[in-house]
Amino acid sequence: MKFVDSVRIRVIAGDGGDGSIAFRREAFMPFGGPAGGDGGKGGSVVLVAEEGRTSLLDLAHVPALRAKSGEHGRGNDQYGKGGADLVVGVPVGTQVFDADTGELVGDLDANGTRLVVAKGGQGGRGNIHFSTSYDRAPRRAEPGTPGEQRALRLELKVLADVGLLGFPNVGKSTLVATMSRARPKIADYPFTTLHPQLGVVHIGGRASNADFVLADIPGLVPGASEGVGLGTRFLKHVERCRALLHLVAPPVDPLLGEGRDPLRDFDALMKELRAFAPELAERPMIVVMSKGDLPEAREVFPKWQKRFAKRGLALRLISAATHDGLDELARDLYRRVRGRPASADDAEAQPTPEPEPKPEPEPKPMPKPEPKPKPMPMPKPKPKPKPKPKPKPMPKPMPKPMPMPKPKPKPKPKPKPKPKPKPTPTSRSTRPPKAPKRPAAKKSGAKPARATRTAKTRATARTKPAKKRPRR
Repeated sequence: MKFVDSVRIRVIAGDGGDGSIAFRREAFMPFGGPAGGDGGKGGSVVLVAEEGRTSLLDLAHVPALRAKSGEHGRGNDQYGKGGADLVVGVPVGTQVFDADTGELVGDLDANGTRLVVAKGGQGGRGNIHFSTSYDRAPRRAEPGTPGEQRALRLELKVLADVGLLGFPNVGKSTLVATMSRARPKIADYPFTTLHPQLGVVHIGGRASNADFVLADIPGLVPGASEGVGLGTRFLKHVERCRALLHLVAPPVDPLLGEGRDPLRDFDALMKELRAFAPELAERPMIVVMSKGDLPEAREVFPKWQKRFAKRGLALRLISAATHDGLDELARDLYRRVRGRPASADDAEAQPTPEPEPKPEPEPKPMPKPEPKPKPMPMPKPKPKPKPKPKPKPMPKPMPKPMPMPKPKPKPKPKPKPKPKPKPTPTSRSTRPPKAPKRPAAKKSGAKPARATRTAKTRATARTKPAKKRPRR
């Protein structure tokens, strides 16, 4: 995959929607009032740092990053929909600069860090917000504000704990491939590495949490701070490293030829670091000589070790082919980066043996205490006279029991009244029932016949008293 660590892009945020001018029109509501909704806000452009990304290649061929605009407001109190934000993932360690002014906008140096590089516009208000007591039908609304537009320059600076520096063909890529699982390109010609390679160096067993990130910086040459060779394109990746590992080649090298001066190469690299950023020369560093498996390198190593010692630098001899000195080098680098030994983060590391406790001396016998003098006898106190017992109070007489109320006599039941005898039909106070009328025969043109008296009706008629005729 192609490595891209610098891109120039243009970001355009979404515009806000306009407010609406509308009125409520419904049946039986002659004065509905304003009903225009607000416009939606525009979307913003957001950059997010993601650990899975290692290059800015995805943004190298994108002319502009444009977010969606908000919708306009509508009638019936309907607000416009807001535009969605445009979220773009970038590698961890990306710095954002304003392309016109060169000002640093933000630094995405941690996983999940978010940075809003272009803010969306605000939606305008509808006429429902302008109704007052003297203007109940406003005919005005606000337009939405436009979103931000700007040109940006993204710079990727690799986040590594240790930066590996050295001239071309001194064995940097071979060392990274040996100490980690990274697989950079390895060849017998200079400038094989054209972009930084990251590798995680693990120390200890499987249960160990001791590890650090080692970055293989492409080969530097004299004048790199002024643009010679790969120039300052990769010197910027050293700025985030906590420690530096200088790799020098032995004077007799089959690839570089004879006549190399390791001390002179080290001075040239330090000069370029000071010219690029003076604080880089103050970082913790370790100087090692590579290719220790060559007999020529082992012969001349003591001589150069003394020369570096005069500068106050401890030179080490390592070999990536035979792994000589790599374990000790990894533990020293971890101590420089984390500030504690690697065994502190390794659960499988053997604990340091504790010193055996010294036997405690036998306690000396305590001297016998001197007998204490007997106390003088105290005179016995006179016994106090016993108090006379108080006479017991007489028991109170029991109260007389309350007389029980006499039960009330039950009332005698009233005799039932005798039923009155029913009057006979011959008595004067009653009237015999009327005889049923016979249905008259229907004859055309004939009058109905009168009912004839019976013996019973004659007898009752005799018993009735005669009515007295009033006197005139």
